[in-house]
Amino acid sequence: MAPSAFKNFLVTFLMPEKCYERFFVNFRMNGACLRFVMNRVMGFLILLDTFLAQLPQLLKILWRKSADGLSLTSALLQLYAFSCPIVYAIAHHFPLFAWGERLITLTQTAAIVFLILYYRGRTLTGILLLLAFGGAILLLASYAAATVVSAMQASSLPALIASKVFQAGTNHSNASTGQLSSLSVLLSWAGSLGFIFVSLQETGNWLATVSHTLSACLSCVLLAQVLCPDATKKKSE
Repeated sequence: MAPSAFKNFLVTFLMPEKCYERFFVNFRMNGACLRFVMNRVMGFLILLDTFLAQLPQLLKILWRKSADGLSLTSALLQLYAFSCPIVYAIAHHFPLFAWGERLITLTQTAAIVFLILYYRGRTLTGILLLLAFGGAILLLASYAAATVVSAMQASSLPALIASKVFQAGTNHSNASTGQLSSLSVLLSWAGSLGFIFVSLQETGNWLATVSHTLSACLSCVLLAQVLCPDATKKKSE
């Protein structure tokens, strides 16, 4: 990449020009610029997790025409976790642009749940489950009490953590990760790192920081299971 193109890329996506000059022209570190770059990078990681983490898993299932090794309980917990922010946003009348990306993630997760059931020969169950789930979401968003909506929002991260525990347990029991997508796990791990940084920098909520740290650690476990197939093969033998 030519220097000018490199500069244009950094200035456009990662840092203001004054920070570029301090880092790459004057070769001086600057705390404010470093924090700005870290915030921008972590923001990108969160966006990748939000928009794309489920897509590689969905595509892998479709490509392989199999959902072997995927935990249905884990997928259902993810479906619940991703639906909570949507219920909260609709109940509080947030504009669509504030939560539309969550709808994309929820749709991808719903497709994964359906495909797990479909490839297990339970197509009708999958259809009825998603119809019932969609109806429940609409009812909760429209008529649930504020305390219920707030409780759902607070439970979304624990549900996501639990989903990773169930998938890791399934991998351990099967001595295989099956069709689990390493790219999806990697994006989820990267997003957890972004949320850890944001919770430390902006909210100061230690419970959220601990929860996101636990989520990142579980993603590391899943990633290790996917990337070390020899260990699982030895166990099965």
